[in-house]
Amino acid sequence: MDVPLPHLDRPFDYLVPEALDADARPGVRVKVRFAGQLVDGWLLERAESSEHPKLAYLEKVVSPVPVLSPEVARLARAVADRYAGSLADVLRLAVPPRHARAEKAVTTDTPPTDEPAPGGTEPDGSPADGTEPDGSPADGTAPADGTAPGGVPSEAADAGARPGGRAEVDPRGWRDYPAGPALLRALTDGRPARAVWSALPGEDWADRYADAVAATVAGGRGAVVVVADARDLDRLDAALTAVLGAGRHVRLAAADGPARRYRAFLTARTGGVDVVIGTRAAMFAPVRRLGLVAIWDDGDDLHAEPRAPYPHARDVLLTRAQLGDIAAVVGGYARTAEAQLLVETGWAREVVADRAVVRARTPALAPTGDDPQLARDPGAASARLPSLAWTTARDALRADLPVLVQVPRRGYVPSVACADCRAPARCPHCAGPLALPSAQGTPACRWCGRVAAAYACPECGGRRLRASVTGARRTAEELGRAFPGVPVRTSGREEVLATVPGGAGLVIATPGAEPVAEGGYGAVLLLDSWALLTRADLRAGEEALRRWMAAAALARPGTAGGRVVVVADGALAPVQALLRWDSAWFAARELAERRELGFPPAVRMASVTGAAEAVADLLAGARLPGDAEVLGPVPADEGRERMLVRVPRSRAAAMAEALHAAAGQRSARKAADPVRLQVDPLTLF
Repeated sequence: MDVPLPHLDRPFDYLVPEALDADARPGVRVKVRFAGQLVDGWLLERAESSEHPKLAYLEKVVSPVPVLSPEVARLARAVADRYAGSLADVLRLAVPPRHARAEKAVTTDTPPTDEPAPGGTEPDGSPADGTEPDGSPADGTAPADGTAPGGVPSEAADAGARPGGRAEVDPRGWRDYPAGPALLRALTDGRPARAVWSALPGEDWADRYADAVAATVAGGRGAVVVVADARDLDRLDAALTAVLGAGRHVRLAAADGPARRYRAFLTARTGGVDVVIGTRAAMFAPVRRLGLVAIWDDGDDLHAEPRAPYPHARDVLLTRAQLGDIAAVVGGYARTAEAQLLVETGWAREVVADRAVVRARTPALAPTGDDPQLARDPGAASARLPSLAWTTARDALRADLPVLVQVPRRGYVPSVACADCRAPARCPHCAGPLALPSAQGTPACRWCGRVAAAYACPECGGRRLRASVTGARRTAEELGRAFPGVPVRTSGREEVLATVPGGAGLVIATPGAEPVAEGGYGAVLLLDSWALLTRADLRAGEEALRRWMAAAALARPGTAGGRVVVVADGALAPVQALLRWDSAWFAARELAERRELGFPPAVRMASVTGAAEAVADLLAGARLPGDAEVLGPVPADEGRERMLVRVPRSRAAAMAEALHAAAGQRSARKAADPVRLQVDPLTLF
């Protein structure tokens, strides 16, 4: 039943009246009576008998279309168990809301036929090889032989006979990666290859994913590919159309609107297409004969679902690969600690280019805070645009090449401080940060929106303000004055540029909104690195490197005049990883440090947030594993507090089950104060 109460997270038996017998098929939406109310539900299966002596009847079959496939139902149950959530919550994410007109527009003359998932699961849906649903062995160690079950095959292992009648896909750009052609052949043969792909600078990742999908389709299987945002989705959409042809795939994204999203969902569910691409809304897409799941840039926080039970698209896809024994590709310019764990445990094999190829494709990278730069420019340590960055931009513009400037904050001046004592300027009403909307604008609060025209510093009484953080629009204004006559464009959340035409020009972009330039940028400037590196976040260094590499990858190779300048100290580990273009080294370093400190993904950690009494009540009723550690409390938002529960990865299922059961006990008692449960949240502090 579609009831968000943990203690009702179980199937219920109902009788099917004769009038609904034909339409009451597994997977359809139904309405039933429960506790005197008419509630929505899902028909999971039909049975000849029930253990319960007295049953109520189904009230209504909402639609005869079985939108919930058995494979997605098993996946949803596994995801709910993984994240200490309820099946009803996961099904709301898996199946979009019904749109009657869109449903009528999709041809349903041939009803969906559900094929059983390939081998690799026990009858109860749990993995048959003793590994966790997210792909890592239960004890967190690699197999004895150092290979992955279903990993990318070596050239020698791939030399066997190929099934007849299957056309081999041209590896094209995958030839730059020694294991790339073997990966495509494994996908064509239907083998469960698992890969962590580190893309080269300047790589057209959408074309490479299109090649992987084409290889999977050539083998008679389907594919699901998840990207972070609409801009990436448009690129992948165009690449797949060019490779597969029009009408061979659908895109599934919440931003496309309810009608278009539901129409695409039903097209996939009824077998109209074998390939689904989309944002995180596509991670549960019902593709028959699924052979490949893939995700691009898994470190992007847009992959994390903000609704209960807060699953991450990467983990959902890996769970799907494990349950169905299918191929998986996790790709990006940068590598996350979670992806590194897949490599180190042997569940996946890394697909990387040789260092000689990396050096040939990488732009010339330089920091501004190392000793040689400080000797030539003593002001480089404090200047926002040191002389190296300025001369690099000038040289590129003189060569009639575009210049990309990445700044971490949008707006004009998103944060101001007292010009006399440097105390942060706060709103007198709600204590929110004050910001300047423009050069002549009046300071206004970013939280409540109130204008602080007569602001006076509570520390020293000063009335003059200075910029603490400079946003993208202010940066564009400053660089426009520094380079008169040069076109200046901005790209951010308000207006995202897809591409930049050739010729000289400045592009000021926030992370994730960098447009692609024809032929690549002549220079890329990475400003305000301190804003990324000094965040109070476990993933601050990893996130900074991810954003830098995504921007630097848009530059021309060094041999073609491409240069990247990062305004940071070259001795910092994330900067070193950028300069060497070696995110795998940094990911291995991050994972080793998290193992030592006991942070995810080396362990499993759950966050319990709510009122202090409610949190204490839930944890008191939870039968946690004996080796569980309870940390906290620490302050959370809106007067609530947070407790953290940490267990080894092998005890993750027991922790999630205990927390879910405790939440069910509280809901059965009708406890007033809600508690939010999150397993492995992106933000811990």
